[in-house]
Amino acid sequence: MANRSYLYAADSLPTENGIPRPIKCISEHGWSVPLAHLILAGHETTVVPSMIWNPPVGLAADYTAGADLLIALLRLVGEGEVADREEFNAMVARTTRHLEKQKSRHFLLEPGEIFSIEGTDLDTAAQNLIDSEIEHAVAQARAALDGQRTAWLEELRKDWSTHFASFYSDHLYYSFPSD
Repeated sequence: MANRSYLYAADSLPTENGIPRPIKCISEHGWSVPLAHLILAGHETTVVPSMIWNPPVGLAADYTAGADLLIALLRLVGEGEVADREEFNAMVARTTRHLEKQKSRHFLLEPGEIFSIEGTDLDTAAQNLIDSEIEHAVAQARAALDGQRTAWLEELRKDWSTHFASFYSDHLYYSFPSD
């Protein structure tokens, strides 16, 4: 087990009978579901069959709304004093380019490995992630964009890599054939 959360994109949703084609790789993050994944998968989020796991621990969400919110939050974070400015700017540019290149109808979040290492009940884990962490992350980001949550923004500026610097690539640990 790789102990990562994975984020993909597709124009259709996985079903009990199969996975969408093509699936585009977005990002993977070790040992947690990072803030960036929560925000990207935070709009019109629903539980779907996993493309990797047997239990229904996959999540699907609106791509455009998630990407727009993350990019807006990254710009807002960048308006303040961030640690390692050059690295931060490069990460924002890479992330933005990758999200634009992989644009699809849906984000597909696969947090099953994280649920497994946390010992979470897999039957309820996906819905619990939506109800607690995803909704909270999106609300925080929207409030920050509305001029609130300045203390939260300052924390993000100090430790932006933990929240935003995931591995964005065309190929992830679990990639799907492009047939």
